[in-house]
Amino acid sequence: MGSGTDDVALVRGTLARELAVAGEDGDAAWVARLRAALDSLRRCVEDGRADEVLPLAEDLVAALAEVADRDPGSGAGELAEEALAVHAAAARAAGVDRRRLAGWLVSLQLDHPEGPEVSLVEYAGVLGSEGLAEYRRRAEELCAELPTVPFGQPPRLDRRRWAVLRLVEELAEHTGDVDLQVAVLAKDLSTGWQYLRIATVLQEAGRSEEVLRWVERGLAATRGRGAAARLVDLAVDECLRQGWAERALGLLRTAFQRRPGLDTYLRLRAVAEPLDRWPRERAALAAALEWTDTPAAGGEPTRADLERGSALVRILLWEGDHEGAWRVAQERGCDEDTWSVLAHGRADTHPEQALTVYRRLVERRLAEPRAATEQVPELLDQLRVVADRSGRPDDFTHYLDEVKTRHAADRELLDALIQRGF
Repeated sequence: MGSGTDDVALVRGTLARELAVAGEDGDAAWVARLRAALDSLRRCVEDGRADEVLPLAEDLVAALAEVADRDPGSGAGELAEEALAVHAAAARAAGVDRRRLAGWLVSLQLDHPEGPEVSLVEYAGVLGSEGLAEYRRRAEELCAELPTVPFGQPPRLDRRRWAVLRLVEELAEHTGDVDLQVAVLAKDLSTGWQYLRIATVLQEAGRSEEVLRWVERGLAATRGRGAAARLVDLAVDECLRQGWAERALGLLRTAFQRRPGLDTYLRLRAVAEPLDRWPRERAALAAALEWTDTPAAGGEPTRADLERGSALVRILLWEGDHEGAWRVAQERGCDEDTWSVLAHGRADTHPEQALTVYRRLVERRLAEPRAATEQVPELLDQLRVVADRSGRPDDFTHYLDEVKTRHAADRELLDALIQRGF
């Protein structure tokens, strides 16, 4: 084939001809011819002609990536990956400008997010500390320019954003840099689970103070919902691991005030009792469950008061004060799930009360625009059991017939009742 220089020039000519007809051909034979040219370039690198191959490989990677972008089924994407491997081999063997190489790798990923995929492992040796520092500088600048998705907003899905985040994420994985991991995750704060992911990364890195700061931010964003319980658990575990019992109590107290519930109540009790703090903490929690504004006669409690009432009923049930729980439910109200739990617990001792609750829950479900075909049969089943226990099966039968008559046009509901044996 002549001299080494002629060999590289010949491959360049072959590649130019094949790429010129990529849109017209793109079949298996075209892929095979390009792969043979790539094999020639590999041999040129092995023969010591990496300096000549490197610029050609750069051009070839970009050209193949462009073909793959236009025609994903052409086979050019796989060829671009192979061309990038040739480029990496040539870069390792040739004398390169490390800062320029870093810039080229970053630009390649921005221009072609779908691939080829750059692996820093393949380039780490040739980049060295200088090249890697330049790569990181560019990556951090690009990441900083991206807007953060705020809580409650849908994530952004543009190609450039995805390319930048993938680039920084791969750099963080390669270097083991926690700050880079956090930087990537913090660009999407649309849900509480993102705050949890960030706090978990920081916890694994042993950065306790930052864990608590991100948990506090997450709790403020979620307002006690979604991932809030997991955030609190993680922060409390971290506080106890560090011996910060007072901070753990504060977190749990605040979490309970934001969204009262039995789980948080029990967790706070478990932390407070060894410190002989439970009586005082329990009094504070009881105060947090008081009415925010006593409803007028016949008025409906606010959503917040209904949430507090439900929490108090479940706490009293857990403590064994069933009469107190019933009294609170009657006076303050509670959510339907709590009413169901309460009725189940009173089925043996106060069947009349349980029957009243179950019938009310059935009627609420039936009153919805589309009757809940899964929940109504379940509630009716519970109602039947209580009616049988109380010696009033005929009352249940009459009520069931009445329900079927009133909803005769709802075939989906009637089918669900038949499947349940009604």
